[in-house]
Amino acid sequence: MRVGIVGAGFSGAVVGRELAEAGHEVVIYDARDHVAGNCHTARDEDTGVMVHEYGPHIFHTDIERVWEYVNRFGEMMPYNHKVKTTVDGKVYSLPINLLTINQLFEKAMNPTEAREFVAGLAETDVDEPETFEEQALKFVGRRIYEAFFYGYTRKQWGVEPSQLPASILKRLPLRFNYEDSYFNHPYQAIPRNGYTPIVEAILDHPGIELHLLTRFDVAQRGDFDHVIWSGPLDGWFGFAEGRLGYRTLDFEPSRHDGDFQGTPVMNYGNYEVPYTRITEHKHFAPWESHERTIVFHEYSREAEADDIPYYPIRLTDDHELLDRYIELAEKEENVTFVGRLGTYRYLDMDRTIDEALTAAEGILTAVADGNPIPSFFVDPH
Repeated sequence: MRVGIVGAGFSGAVVGRELAEAGHEVVIYDARDHVAGNCHTARDEDTGVMVHEYGPHIFHTDIERVWEYVNRFGEMMPYNHKVKTTVDGKVYSLPINLLTINQLFEKAMNPTEAREFVAGLAETDVDEPETFEEQALKFVGRRIYEAFFYGYTRKQWGVEPSQLPASILKRLPLRFNYEDSYFNHPYQAIPRNGYTPIVEAILDHPGIELHLLTRFDVAQRGDFDHVIWSGPLDGWFGFAEGRLGYRTLDFEPSRHDGDFQGTPVMNYGNYEVPYTRITEHKHFAPWESHERTIVFHEYSREAEADDIPYYPIRLTDDHELLDRYIELAEKEENVTFVGRLGTYRYLDMDRTIDEALTAAEGILTAVADGNPIPSFFVDPH
């Protein structure tokens, strides 16, 4: 089988590698001049720091096969991610934990006292929260909500939190101890040499032909027995039904001597501060030493046609538009949609790899059984 794959990020690379190892001919296209998609990393010539070109990517997972998979292709270094936030001129610990609560209310509560205290702040007049704001107020009350959720969320999503669905705040990031590790997965790491060499290693197979700086035209689909599309779902159809909504990011770099902020990520919770956070990339590689540093002020805005899409907005109108595109996609033949853009869902790297492995398994099974290959291997709703 000759397979065309659009996108040389983790989704396209993993599916391509699995199909190539099974003996199929794979041709991969990517419009950019590098592989690894938004996980792309590169050395900054001035500082020598390994930079996550499209924003920080921390690898964390509890999926054993995914952890084993990435370790086949590169050296993963243990990394414990820490995040702080500046609100009203003071620095607090994130995720919200016992230290954060005691700092904010200038108290010295123990876990039981803090739990009871926060329960007393909660606004209990909301039975079934429908919005992000209602969800937060129901669990932590207005003071914590306004300090740590309101401004940052409004900047990140470009709308009032009262207009966002409660599902965005699926679970409350609140801890009643002093644990401030940002993630709690058993495997947490960053590649010693960055993500790009890992994806390059995945693609290093004689059955894979790679074309960078090359856009795939849907009209080329006839050159292949099957196409794997990890580009925007609406893009496959030429945006015929309209464009799905995304937020994009702008990065403002600056270089300095020494250590700029002493932590990899500093959020800025006040809405009046135009950027959402500052990231200092040498802290993502604590095994390295650098005399100079590079930081990025990060700004969020609505994605336009030529922007790189980062976060699917998935408000009510987007759900309705998504349904129409899913209906169109399920009628297509000889194409499968994968990844964050292809399924219009926000995915962490581990989920992306896991779903790519599942898709490859499903494709190989369908081919072996002589069955049609599905358009989706996950529910994009």
